Amino acid sequence: MELMSPIDSLFLAAESREHPLHVGSLQLYTPPPGTRRSFVRETHQALLQREEMAPIFRKRPMGINGAFANFAWTSDNDIDLDYHVRRSALPSPGRVRELLELTSRLHTNLLDRHRPLWETHLIEGLQDGRFAIYTKIHHALVDGVSGMTLMRQSMNTDSDGEFRAPWSPAPAGPNRTPRDRRESNLVEKMGDLLGSVAGLGPSTLRLARAAFLEQQLTLPFGAPRTMLNVPVGGARRCAAQSWPMDRVKAVKAAAGVSLNDVVLAMCAGALRAYLDDNDALPDAPLVAMVPVSLRRDGDSVGGNMVGAVLCNLATHLDDPAQRLGVIHASMRSNKQVLSELPRAQAMALSLTLLSPAVLNTLPGLATATPPPFNVCISNVPGAREPLYFNGARLDGNYPMSIALDGQALNITLTSSADSLDFGLVGCRRSVPHLQRLLSHLETSLKELERAVGL
Repeated sequence: MELMSPIDSLFLAAESREHPLHVGSLQLYTPPPGTRRSFVRETHQALLQREEMAPIFRKRPMGINGAFANFAWTSDNDIDLDYHVRRSALPSPGRVRELLELTSRLHTNLLDRHRPLWETHLIEGLQDGRFAIYTKIHHALVDGVSGMTLMRQSMNTDSDGEFRAPWSPAPAGPNRTPRDRRESNLVEKMGDLLGSVAGLGPSTLRLARAAFLEQQLTLPFGAPRTMLNVPVGGARRCAAQSWPMDRVKAVKAAAGVSLNDVVLAMCAGALRAYLDDNDALPDAPLVAMVPVSLRRDGDSVGGNMVGAVLCNLATHLDDPAQRLGVIHASMRSNKQVLSELPRAQAMALSLTLLSPAVLNTLPGLATATPPPFNVCISNVPGAREPLYFNGARLDGNYPMSIALDGQALNITLTSSADSLDFGLVGCRRSVPHLQRLLSHLETSLKELERAVGL
């Protein structure tokens, strides 16, 4: 038995048929030159032979008297890989459109809590000869950064690297065993706890001053109600697209802001246009919840070590340059407050910001209370170099995250070598024409380029 953290437990307790709380990724690959049409089938068969498994892929909620307990994990030693690792083919004509339709259906379905909480789907039949892998894992097991780390463990920086399954145990370092890492993590957690208790009084006073007197901290429930902040159904729609990293970096350099500031400004412009198209643009600016990783070098893979800040998206402003300036100032102030707190208190503050969104999953609360924020926009650090899996080149890695009651749209992105890969997930009923947000993102980036003189 392994006790869950409060955040991990919250992700399990809040899940329902209308609110699946797994995260996923859709990866596009180009097979190695000269491979046969059977490449995907052979890769699938090879994966089924990789039965050695990292502990996180054996975890499932502990059962007590026929019910699931959301406070502890148990480990399953009899894994049915034929269930967890599946092979599918797209219908003709095998466009990206058909791939995203399949991904939307797969992302809708709940994970089986009687089994470890993950699935991997190999998908062939794309008309351009590529194939895809869609993987989902419960958010109680990973956050964005740890999920990306797990993905990287099965990949290589050259096409001739060792074949590994995503669930294979990571090789131990030359001078450090897995037990060493667990003991080190336990010592670090105890140190975090003692440091948090010792600093509780001073940091609480700093937080209160920043939030209420200096107004550095954006607090929940200041967001306007929009068409995105409504109850959701159980079905999801997914959309995905890549943008060249160089374009975003050029805006960053010209404006003197961070890359994530530019990403948030792209999303702000796209959301402004999308809501305006639907005659639903509020006068007050939208507020985004932006996850911030609290992981340190040496932290174990798995679990959730993520903080969150709220960002003013300035969607009430016409000028893209002014909008970018407001976003930059908002993120700088909020991240400064978070950085001054011990990690345990930063996580507690973030849980306070996130908990209203989770409480909205209770019947009636999504419409009875103001939205704590309007949308989640998450930028997960990814690879800086080309990656390969079984010799196939990774062309795009599109994160697929969570929609909740009151939060019907999620935008998550990551980097893949020289591109930024956006994955959008929306409630199929509440967010019409989700794919139009992709064209609005392109238009928003062009407006930013013009605004900074590019």
